[in-house]
Amino acid sequence: MKVGILGGGQLGRMLLQAAANYVVETFVLENDADCPAAHLCHHFVKGDIKDFDTVYQFGQGLDALTIEIEAVNVAALEKLEQEGVKIYPKPAAIKTIKNKIAQKEFYKSNALPTSDYVITENLSELQAQKHFLPAVHKIGEGGYDGKGVQLIKTEKEIEKGFNAPSVLEKMVTIKKEIALIVAMNNKGETAIYPPAEMVFDPLLNLLDYQVSPAKLPQQVLWKAEAIALKLVKAFGSAGLFAVEMFIDINDDVLVNETAPRVHNSGHHTIEANYSSQYDMLWRIMLNYPLGNTDPIMPSSIVNIIGSEGYSGVARYEGLDEVLKMDNSFVHLYGKVQTKPGRKMGHVTIMSDEYQELTYKANKIKHTLKVVSDNL
Repeated sequence: MKVGILGGGQLGRMLLQAAANYVVETFVLENDADCPAAHLCHHFVKGDIKDFDTVYQFGQGLDALTIEIEAVNVAALEKLEQEGVKIYPKPAAIKTIKNKIAQKEFYKSNALPTSDYVITENLSELQAQKHFLPAVHKIGEGGYDGKGVQLIKTEKEIEKGFNAPSVLEKMVTIKKEIALIVAMNNKGETAIYPPAEMVFDPLLNLLDYQVSPAKLPQQVLWKAEAIALKLVKAFGSAGLFAVEMFIDINDDVLVNETAPRVHNSGHHTIEANYSSQYDMLWRIMLNYPLGNTDPIMPSSIVNIIGSEGYSGVARYEGLDEVLKMDNSFVHLYGKVQTKPGRKMGHVTIMSDEYQELTYKANKIKHTLKVVSDNL
């Protein structure tokens, strides 16, 4: 079977590492010939995943295609789907999710709980929404990893907003932010991973570290699982979906965003769950039974981020010390160049003691630094 991946970043890299367990011929399309996934696939094609002709030509002759980033040419995927190529998830789902406005409207039309919102076409329309503050402004298309998201708490901060079609979401007072990964196969059967609780870096608006399974009251867990399953079934598409949710001060569960692919919040599943999110996606695409999502042990993830003030060839300080830690698993993404805030890798920690997970996560965060000699 021939399967293509649009995008060659770290998610593609880990997807290819899992592919080694199966009989599958892998193809990757990406602009950068030195991207993290380039050297792990059978066939690498250098090209723009946003270009119609490039994506269409890449997909011809393949049995299936998947994505590791939403910023792909959906029109080309729609044409390939019409011609019999299986797309995971379906182009219709990617099209909805890649646009924050369409995504919010999808939640509303499917009676899925989400924070109140208004759509703004430009800055002048945003100016008229002073009464809606404090709120979060999210650009309709093109945002990722905290980029294209602006917190607007007061009238003075309105100028920070986007002069483009965007969603203005009412700020929610939250207890926890969680992510649930849901798998659905071609028969409509589903499997759901235990939730991960995400702790964010308030400055970079990037994931700081996370713990899984999240500690939640049983009723809240059931509610979150029911909403996530309802959401994925509403897309009517096989694939893997990461559903990010808020739990507010009243223990109500609100859908924040959905990713139609393997996700940062599921990295821990490589070591900490019987079937990783990457293994699960291959099972879906190759028409094998869904895997076991149970945790082997509670886990935590720390992202390895390019240190502030360093740009150039990456050098890892404190790596030896982290590699000596029991039940800690280091994943470096093979990126040669570092820059401030760039995702360079992650470390998964496993322990039955949640206190130890938090302690080690903080220790690794302060021990392992990505620096460069040429400032």
